[in-house]
Amino acid sequence: MSLSVDVFVVGADGERQVQDVPVGCSDSAGAESWRWRVWGAEVVRSLGASFFPVLADADLQVDPSQVPEFLRECLLLRENLERIVSETEPVRTFEEHRGAISQRLAIIEEAASRAGAMGGGVLIW
Repeated sequence: MSLSVDVFVVGADGERQVQDVPVGCSDSAGAESWRWRVWGAEVVRSLGASFFPVLADADLQVDPSQVPEFLRECLLLRENLERIVSETEPVRTFEEHRGAISQRLAIIEEAASRAGAMGGGVLIW
């Protein structure tokens, strides 16, 4: 099983409506084990991240009003990518591990940008 990142909007009925992933985009946020091995790892927590560590214990819902803050946290992780790669347990070589984390983070950043543009939120589940 793997983690997915999706965009949602809140409908007139107050219910969350998950949007289709646009053609040419991915929804892969990493393997299920990344909940605690990467996104919820101690190194991510030590950077002051508050959204991503939630994944260690639960699915993450970023409400529409929180999307700008979530994008800042994505940038924090991006700026500290080398440290995250070196302090998380790779299942590949260092460069492959770095590429995988960078790619998944880019997918999450892109989804969050789409969410912000439409007044929606982000789910990683």
